[in-house]
Amino acid sequence: MSADRTSLTRAELAGLLTDTAQSISGILSAEYPTPAGRSYLHPVLGALSAGPRVIGELNDRLEEFFDEPLPATPAGLFTLASFASALGWLTESLAELTTSVDQICTRAGLPATPPDPASIPPAAAEPAESGFRFSVLEVAAIRTAAEAAGLTPGAYVQVLSQALLAASRITDACTEISSGLLEDAQYVLGEATDHVRLGDGPGSLPTLVRTLLARMETAE
Repeated sequence: MSADRTSLTRAELAGLLTDTAQSISGILSAEYPTPAGRSYLHPVLGALSAGPRVIGELNDRLEEFFDEPLPATPAGLFTLASFASALGWLTESLAELTTSVDQICTRAGLPATPPDPASIPPAAAEPAESGFRFSVLEVAAIRTAAEAAGLTPGAYVQVLSQALLAASRITDACTEISSGLLEDAQYVLGEATDHVRLGDGPGSLPTLVRTLLARMETAE
């Protein structure tokens, strides 16, 4: 690390948090080529592929913090706490995503070859058990995707729904983490002095730290 963390200005500290927020939000726009036989995983493969890389980069940055003298100013300590909280939250969220994808793959069975479309029972041809209403074109598209994946249309809709739910959860997590980092960056940058408040007040802890503490209290 070329810059001494003990001497970083508030603008530089805020820039670190802003860059981290952008890296995390970038996970949501990542694309990953999805084979036709695994199309039900498309909603999650982008985040699943980009997440570990981002976590690795953030881990490297955190290690750089500890390779040098730790921040000595309240602003620096505030930034470190925000950064570490974001990394921990992201790591946990990606672990949950990985678990969800494993469960989806287990449920799908990951067949080596798709079945003969003629072998799919008529009762299974319509994804009615999903609870959704589909148009004729949608049903045809589901049948095509399901056949390529080696699943009945109903089973395909179920695993796709699980993937969409998992994608929604990682999206919410990344969005909240990024938003919290940006709020903390603005707080560090907007302070009149380098003495960011550290205490029991609502503005004394990083946004993500306060959010995590509130969730722990709710869980208890």
